[in-house]
Amino acid sequence: MNHNKSYIPEDIAGKLAKSFLRNPLTIVLGISLLLIGYLALEVMPREENPQMVVSGSTVIVALPGASAKEVEKIIVKPLERKLKEVKGVEHIYGMAMDNVGIVNAAFFIGQEKETSNLKVYDKIMQNSDMFPKGAMNPIIKPLDIDVDIPIVSIAFYSDGKLSQTELYDKVREIQHDINGLPNVAVTALKGGHRHQFNIEVDLNKLTGYHLSMGQIMKSVESLAYNVPEIKNRTKDNQIVMVGVKNALETAKDVGNIIVAQYMGSPVYLKQVAKVEDSYDIQNFKSALISKRKQDGSMMPFQNQITLTVSKLQGTNAVIIAEEVKKNLEKYKDILFENGVSYVITRNDGERANEAVNELVMHLVLSIVIIAILLIFVLGWRESLIVTFTVPAILAVTLFVAYLSGQTINRITLFAFLLSLGLLVDAAIIVIENIHRHYHSAESAHIPDDELMVKATDEIGAPTNIATLAIIMTMVPMAFVGGMMGQFMKPIPENVPVALIASLFVAYIFTPYLAVRMLKRPDHSKGEH
Repeated sequence: MNHNKSYIPEDIAGKLAKSFLRNPLTIVLGISLLLIGYLALEVMPREENPQMVVSGSTVIVALPGASAKEVEKIIVKPLERKLKEVKGVEHIYGMAMDNVGIVNAAFFIGQEKETSNLKVYDKIMQNSDMFPKGAMNPIIKPLDIDVDIPIVSIAFYSDGKLSQTELYDKVREIQHDINGLPNVAVTALKGGHRHQFNIEVDLNKLTGYHLSMGQIMKSVESLAYNVPEIKNRTKDNQIVMVGVKNALETAKDVGNIIVAQYMGSPVYLKQVAKVEDSYDIQNFKSALISKRKQDGSMMPFQNQITLTVSKLQGTNAVIIAEEVKKNLEKYKDILFENGVSYVITRNDGERANEAVNELVMHLVLSIVIIAILLIFVLGWRESLIVTFTVPAILAVTLFVAYLSGQTINRITLFAFLLSLGLLVDAAIIVIENIHRHYHSAESAHIPDDELMVKATDEIGAPTNIATLAIIMTMVPMAFVGGMMGQFMKPIPENVPVALIASLFVAYIFTPYLAVRMLKRPDHSKGEH
């Protein structure tokens, strides 16, 4: 009697086991799964935290000369009513001040950013006639949390060779270069002081010349821009270009501006004001830095300029951070010559990389622990078979996550760690049933191939139900709203995929490896 055809599997588990048990493509499939998983791990964008989808817009309308009460009544209130009509708006915050009204529209978390901003823009443009005469065109500024959180921060400080404005100019050059790197969204400078001419007017002298501050401002503004070039042609068809050099290049030029006529003589700005070529003294924001020396003591606090770099959503923080570091290396010699040093105060790319590497180490450690436990319970051969299934399942999960546009971040890693304890269940159940049949005298007459299919098929239905029950406990998490729902999204996205993958891997590879690796004990009493 040929026992090979005597058992017909009823469950998907047995059918899969039978299809792949002697299929030469099974080993190819196994190697391919591990390979695509490794590639997904290498190419998936890495970041420390998942980027939230937060939508919102700020609408600013200026009405020169209007009081705060008037602005509230004729600008802010009508604007709030109209923005409330926009679908998806959760909160409206209005603010009225003298001359200007500001209304913030916050959308529900998860609303698509571009669509939300377009809705606000359309609503304002459709109702632009509601603003009173004299109101300036509304300014619509979208909220962009994706690029507002930097992934790299670099603090630049000088040993005293450069002034504050010269340091700012040097860092500005580096900022311009870094801004052109791929996938860099926004760069910003904080704590710096720009170059400007400061005019400190002596009010007593103004009174003596019968002048007002308005006259001083008008006189300076009239010469504060480049005079345009004049182009013309001669009779011989030659081009004549007349350019006037910028009238204000030094503090002396500013001081020589004629602000008025007094008693038939010109009054120069330097006669009524002190003019300095300095920094923006109206900017009171500053940042200080102190470093620890080799002997453990702290350096005195110094003024510093921080350059922050933000990335585009869904891009790799590790690669961008490395590119920024490489770019800084190009300027190292020039900065050193000018007595400028820098220190990277924040590097999310490095932290994301460390988190991923730590997870991989923990996964390997967990697989080793599982393998050691199974050696004591079932045997070293059974242990090896189950150990193979874990990286295969994680490989499938990583590849699916990569295809769905996810990034590797601390929540994705948590989802993998959470599912780790669950995804060996199916493989352990299958190998345990095969082990039981192998050591059972009643199964001694059944051929190896048939026994593998039968053992896998027997546990198929209960294992499927148990896995489905665990998946169902994860489904409600996908419907959590607000910021928490956005933050925890990788868990309901990845854990069910890992559990489904664990079933297929257990039903396909466990019998395939078991029939080649396990040895049956001698059941001579059971033979007939």
